[in-house]
Amino acid sequence: MRYNLLGRTGLFVSDMCLGTMTFGQSGGPYAAASGVMQDEAEAILRRAFDAGINFIDTANVYAGGQSEEIVGRALSSLGIARKDVVLSTKFEHGTGKGPNDGGASRQHILHEVHGSLKRLGTDYIDLYQLHGFDPATPVEETLRTLDDLVRQGLVRHIGVSNWAAWQLATALGDAKRLGLERFQSYQGYYSLAGRDVEREITPLLQAEGLGLMVFSPLAGGYLTGKYRNSDEGRRATVPFPPVNEARGAPLLDVMDGIAARHDTTLAAISLAWLLHQKVVTSVILGLKRLDQLEDNLKAAEVALSEDDLAALNAASALTPEYPSWMMASGEGPRRSLMETGRMPETQWGAQ
Repeated sequence: MRYNLLGRTGLFVSDMCLGTMTFGQSGGPYAAASGVMQDEAEAILRRAFDAGINFIDTANVYAGGQSEEIVGRALSSLGIARKDVVLSTKFEHGTGKGPNDGGASRQHILHEVHGSLKRLGTDYIDLYQLHGFDPATPVEETLRTLDDLVRQGLVRHIGVSNWAAWQLATALGDAKRLGLERFQSYQGYYSLAGRDVEREITPLLQAEGLGLMVFSPLAGGYLTGKYRNSDEGRRATVPFPPVNEARGAPLLDVMDGIAARHDTTLAAISLAWLLHQKVVTSVILGLKRLDQLEDNLKAAEVALSEDDLAALNAASALTPEYPSWMMASGEGPRRSLMETGRMPETQWGAQ
């Protein structure tokens, strides 16, 4: 297991993170993606910890809080020292039917942080993340409240999930202007089947020094290949995240050849590709069984060649959108000069 610094902090996290959305029993549309109860969760957590994973991600809304409770009990039952694990949880999604039972207001944050601390059985949260963007609450109110939590020692670091680049950039500017705690991480969807994050978000993360935590790295199981030409299984009931299967089918064919050369699985190839991306801090593993964890751990042993990476990049490449195609054209000469130290053969004004 390798370890990376989280954003601009001195905190090292494993480049694989144990996701716990599957812990507990959810109802509604996400029932098929849940169902891992205490004993199974403890076996998974024990194996993950023994493999070097020190990072656990959960949320106050996963299975109505059951996920946090299971994690808290598991850490206690397994005798894992609190200082040896980095606990991440989230808030912002609705937890009730009232008008103030969701969002990023001071009232909701202060209520939810104490609930999460109690369920996790801890007196501090290492990384506290906004689960989404709240358009009703001024960002300054959210930032001041989170800054208070950090100063009180209830939270060590803060992050966001599922924000647009402009929203994150605005919040980072506000935090700097007001002298408040800044966001250190971004949790977002990223996979070979979904690289939209590369358009605006990853350039911002790299420029501002935020860590990227990747969820759904296997595109909801699509990149394992098991749902190819099938209308059954988890994606039939929980088609999350959305996948363009017309573009995905040729990608799976390319992955088949690379997996065969490395004598491994499509899942391992998918995760290995993410681990080769410099912007990625940690890849969140969402799983329900111990054998799935073992399969995912194989990715750490896969060393993709330059040819492998080129083939995967080409098969999964984004369709250029404005202004990216215009920027690529205009930046070309200067970027070439910056990277090579030599003037490019094609320059502005050349006929």
